[in-house]
Order: sequence, then structure tokens, then C-alpha cells
Amino acid sequence: MRSPLNPILGWTKLLQTRKLDAAKTITALATIERNAKAQCQLIDDLLDMARVLRGKLSLNMAPVNLLLVIESAIDTVQTAAIAKSIQIHPVLSDIRQVSGDAVRLQQIVWNLLTNAVKFTPSGGRIDIRLEQIDNQAQITITDTGKGISPDFLPHIFESFRQEDASVTRNHGGLGLGMAIVYQLVEAHGGTVIADSLGEGKGATFTVRLPLLNVNAKRDQSSSSREQNLDLTGIRVLSIDDEPDSREFLSVMLAQAGAEVMSVASAAEFLTALESFQPNMVVSDIGMPEVDGYTLLRQVRSLSPEQGGRVPAIALTAYAGEIDRQQAIAAGFQKHVAKPIEPDQLVVAIVSLLSKQALS
Repeated sequence: MRSPLNPILGWTKLLQTRKLDAAKTITALATIERNAKAQCQLIDDLLDMARVLRGKLSLNMAPVNLLLVIESAIDTVQTAAIAKSIQIHPVLSDIRQVSGDAVRLQQIVWNLLTNAVKFTPSGGRIDIRLEQIDNQAQITITDTGKGISPDFLPHIFESFRQEDASVTRNHGGLGLGMAIVYQLVEAHGGTVIADSLGEGKGATFTVRLPLLNVNAKRDQSSSSREQNLDLTGIRVLSIDDEPDSREFLSVMLAQAGAEVMSVASAAEFLTALESFQPNMVVSDIGMPEVDGYTLLRQVRSLSPEQGGRVPAIALTAYAGEIDRQQAIAAGFQKHVAKPIEPDQLVVAIVSLLSKQALS
């Protein structure tokens, strides 16, 4: 957990000296971003495993088209694959839907693909296939990587187990990725198996999930619709008790064209709500004195003229499905988990405003 912090804090200190030239500044920022994302993944893995151990892993079940799930996962890992000159070769059939949590199903495929990219040398190849076998959807991911030794193969899905646990290992991580895959697949009523002919001979992971007895209809709209990311003329009122988060949100939304007012407390927020008359509210949840849930309930008790029906997004580190449900119950229309990419919040705002205009 400490490893990514070293380059993050180190390069941050060097940037503060203002002695780096333009090239080194670009390198510093890219390194900070890469290691922050690695740190975020480690934290997510620990939180997911903690939920599993406490029996608190909840799924938002709905009919899911696995074709879209796999395409999204491939898009996410494509940059890392290109950096290593690894070819990802998909052969995807448009099969019937499964019942599942689309986010968690994408996490399964993402974890398996990320693992394949990590352990496949430069110039290698990863094949991913989606097909129907009897009444099951089968996802097969095969790589030309380092393979798995016969001794370790039976332990591949155990928590905190790594084939190379020495201090000289070439790959980081906590040894939780495959354990999380196993738990998520099992929670969907499916199975996952690993196979390898041995070290240096690649590996194959096969996931099977039960199909729904309905015809899959691919929703082209989500993947093909271009999002307009212009917030010109939109007034956004944001609240967060952390100064750094407030500043980040203000700059990010202003760059998208929005008129932004940022406040730190519920009292400031309620005063600004009437005077500023925002088109959108973005609120943190974990705040002192009055949390985001309580604040939104207060807002929803107001008349429309006082801003009681303003669209609201919860932007929070409380990222679980239970947290999402609490946010919706409190009156938020959307729940966005921290940390975020800049465009992610803008897309959420545009999407919510579009739905409001149609309703």
C-alpha cells in the first residue's frame, strides 16, 4: 500500500520547488496520476474483500448484455496493452442476456484482462471470446504470458496469495484480484476456472454465467451516442468540507463552461440555494455536523421556488451499492463515487439535465 505513495509524495515535493523544466513536469504529473490510480485500485480491492468477508457485498441485479460489458472492459485496459505492444483479439457473439450487476460484471472481465496484460510480455497476445454453451454464457480469456505453475494453480483464487511473494517480485498488487473475481462470479451464480500448461506457456481463465430466458437486445444508444460536455449557462452549486476537493470541482466545472459556486457548510449551502438559484447541485456525503443525506432531505422539504426540486448528484467516497441506495432514498438523482475523472462528473450532469428536460 505504501509503494505508490513514494513517487506521489516525492514528485509532489519536487514540483513545489518549481525547478523542474517542462519535460520533467510532464513526467512528474504522469507518474503521480499513474501511481494514484494504482493506489485507488489497491484500496478498492481491500474494500471489496472486506465487504465479502462481512457478507455485505450487494449486487444491483438487472438484465445485462455481456457484449457491452466486455467491450467496455477492453476499452479500459487497451491503453496498458498498447504500451506493451500486446494485441487484444476479441471474438464476441451477441448472445442472450444474463442477470447481474453490470458494474460488477465489468469488474470481473477488467480484473482478468488486467491480470493478463500484467503477466504477458511485450509483443504478446490476449484472446477473449464470448459464446453460448448450452444455457450458459462463457467468457474465455487466454494469454501468451508467464503461465501458472502446477503447484500454485489450486491456490490462484485465494486471498492474499501470490505465486511470487518474494521481495524481488516483478509485479505488485495485494494478491486480491483473482479472489475478488471468484467471489463476484460466485455471487452471480456462475463459475470461474483457471488453466495453464505451466510456466512460460500462458494461462486461460474461463467464466460461465447462467443465461436469462429472454432474447438479448443490444442497446446501441449507450455506446454510440456522443455526449455534449458543454456546461455553458449552467449554474452548479457544490458543497464539500475539504478545501482541495472544492477547488478541484470549481476549476473542473468552470473549464466545462459552468458557473460554479462552492461552499463548505450546510448553512452556506442553504443560503446560496435561494440566492444563486442553481440548475444543479453536487454534494459530498461525509461532512461534519450535517451530512449530505440530511442536507438533501432538508432541500427536498423546500418549495420548488426555494430550490426544493433542484437536480442533485452525490459525489462521495462512500462508493458501495448500499451507499448508492441511501443517496437515492435521500433525494439524489445520481450517485458518483470518488475519485473521478474530470469528464465523468460533467457527463453525469449533462445526462441528468437531459433527463430532467424530457420529464
